[in-house]
Amino acid sequence: MTDTPDKPRRQIAVALEYDAARGDLPTVVASGRGAAAEQILELAFANGVKVRQDADLAEILAAVDIDTEIPVEAIAAVAEILIHVYRANGRIEAGAEAAP
Repeated sequence: MTDTPDKPRRQIAVALEYDAARGDLPTVVASGRGAAAEQILELAFANGVKVRQDADLAEILAAVDIDTEIPVEAIAAVAEILIHVYRANGRIEAGAEAAP
């Protein structure tokens, strides 16, 4: 990913935790750039955690403090990602849509 041909964008990774039973918003549990982002991704892959790439959303979530709920502006994008993850994990059917 690059912003311009001469200015590469540093890799960013943000890990979220969501407990549907609690009904709270997802919480940022880890965030990092560069080498820290690579470690977050390595841990995710090693533990079978589904990863989704969205550079703009990662920028927004990287600004959120650890152990803080996601901002309201990110709810729709994060909901879309959670649907993707639940489908990948077989927790909802492939054709199912999010509840309004």
